[in-house]
Amino acid sequence: MKRVLITGAAGFLGSHLCDRMIQEGYHVMGMDNLLTGHLGNIEHLFKLKQFEYYHHDVTKFVHVPGKLDYILHFASPASPIDYLQMPIQTLKVGALGTHNLLGLAKDKGARILVASTSEVYGDPLVRPRRKTTGATSTPSSREACTTKPSGSWMPSP
Repeated sequence: MKRVLITGAAGFLGSHLCDRMIQEGYHVMGMDNLLTGHLGNIEHLFKLKQFEYYHHDVTKFVHVPGKLDYILHFASPASPIDYLQMPIQTLKVGALGTHNLLGLAKDKGARILVASTSEVYGDPLVRPRRKTTGATSTPSSREACTTKPSGSWMPSP
C-alpha cells in the first residue's frame, strides 16, 4: 500500500485530501499543528487503520517512520486574516516547513507536491479569480509579494 504524508491535514483542503487518498487506497499520515486546522475535520478517520495523525509543526524537523511514497504539503494559514495575525508563522511554514519537507522527501525518496494560495498574488480585480484573468498582482497589498523581471522573489514595499 502506498503511503502519503499530508501536511495541513486538519484544514479544509488537507482534510478532504485525507478522505480522498484513503478512498483511493493509500495509507495516509496526516500532520497538523492545529494553528488554524481543526481536529473535527479528521476525527472520523482516527478509527481507520490506514490513517495516522501526527500533531506536529512542520517548521521543526519532520520525521515519519517507515516508507514514504508521497508528500502533499498543504500546511499554511490560508486567509488574509491569518496572515495579518500570524505573519511570522505564515512565513516560517512556507520557508522552513517546505525546506524540512523537501529534506524528508529526499531522505525517503518520496515525491512532493507543494501547494500555496492565490493570495500571494494580492487582491484580484475579478472574483472569483480565474486563470484567464492573468496575473493581476497588487504589489502594495498586505498579502502580496511580487517578482522582479529577473524572477527573484522580493517582499512587497
